[in-house]
Amino acid sequence: MGPLEVVVAVASGAALLSWVASLVTHDTSWVDRLWSILPVLYVWVFAGAAHLTDARLDVMAGVVTLWGARLTFNFARRGGYRGVEDYRWAVLRQSMSGPVFAVFNVVFISLYQNLLLVLITLPALSAYQHRGRGGYGVADLALAVLFVAGTVGETVADQQQWNFQERKRRLRERGVVPAENFLQTGLFAYSRHPNYFFELAQWWLLLAMGVAAAGTIDVWSVAGPVLLSALFVGSTRFTESISCSRYPEYARYQRRVPAIVPRPRRPAAPILADD
Repeated sequence: MGPLEVVVAVASGAALLSWVASLVTHDTSWVDRLWSILPVLYVWVFAGAAHLTDARLDVMAGVVTLWGARLTFNFARRGGYRGVEDYRWAVLRQSMSGPVFAVFNVVFISLYQNLLLVLITLPALSAYQHRGRGGYGVADLALAVLFVAGTVGETVADQQQWNFQERKRRLRERGVVPAENFLQTGLFAYSRHPNYFFELAQWWLLLAMGVAAAGTIDVWSVAGPVLLSALFVGSTRFTESISCSRYPEYARYQRRVPAIVPRPRRPAAPILADD
């Protein structure tokens, strides 16, 4: 089997496992638990198929491993591996009939998301197919540095959100009502979802690494970052609809701060009578 066939076989097994586990446990977060692990494995499959002798593939595997380690740690400390289901799945489940959600679970949660995890790693296939082309140059190094910078940015955003949520939890345990219900400072003063911005930047950078290896754009490798971007936009809209229903003041935050791509701060909007 070639590396792509190995990746497809693993992804098929992961999709089946995710679906069966969701039926047994009534918990649809199984793909979430694999999200930070499978892309790392897939890129290493391509690097291993080249016997770890191709600098571009080895670096791609290394930076994706850093991405996966950060996300796995953050997911674990939030209880993701202790049976805590993403609250958004529960909201979706309540909004759909049983049969409709069952189809959604198979098609979108189990199949589509596992397919997407394969697609975002396909720039490594480009690098594998063009391994040995040229040397590892300054452009390659610059892309790797930018990818690592994205990992650092995500780590900072994660920690800022964690610190805020921990402070809020401690206040509530003491019977104190927090002054703010959601984070609006630090990186969150420039983007409502800075972690999404850095995450998307990383997968577009991985695409650029594949382009640098091939010397051209393999059209099929673009599908991953494009579809991931669309997923994040849709996820942002859905998540924020829940936030707005819980916190009326969130609408003012939306008007002041962009959803994903950061921009300079805007002054706080005045509170109007109909806000």
